[in-house]
Amino acid sequence: MGKKVLIVDDAVFMRMKLKDILEKNGYEVADEAQNGQEAIDKYQATKPDLVTMDITMPDVDGIEALKGIKAFDGGAKVVMCSAMGQQEMVMEAIKAGAVDFIVKPFDTERFIKALDKALS
Repeated sequence: MGKKVLIVDDAVFMRMKLKDILEKNGYEVADEAQNGQEAIDKYQATKPDLVTMDITMPDVDGIEALKGIKAFDGGAKVVMCSAMGQQEMVMEAIKAGAVDFIVKPFDTERFIKALDKALS
């Protein structure tokens, strides 16, 4: 069984794209969330091996969701996905405990390498 991943992104097409990439590379998608609060709730319910987290989302953003997940599970592995020009937020995410970040639009190979590295 592949490693379980929780996909968090407010864009449906992005969640579909990530799910497709993950499944083609031997990962199992534990669940999907479209905002930060949903991410925290679904993390607690599914306890995935890894989370891919968008930064900019309505209601609760990715940084707050990251903090909520880390408060629940200090060992949680979260890889942030951000658009270009969000360096400040990326730095904040790393300080809050993210294991890596990927800039969108991302290269599939770089994405899988980042996940593999985060899990090793």
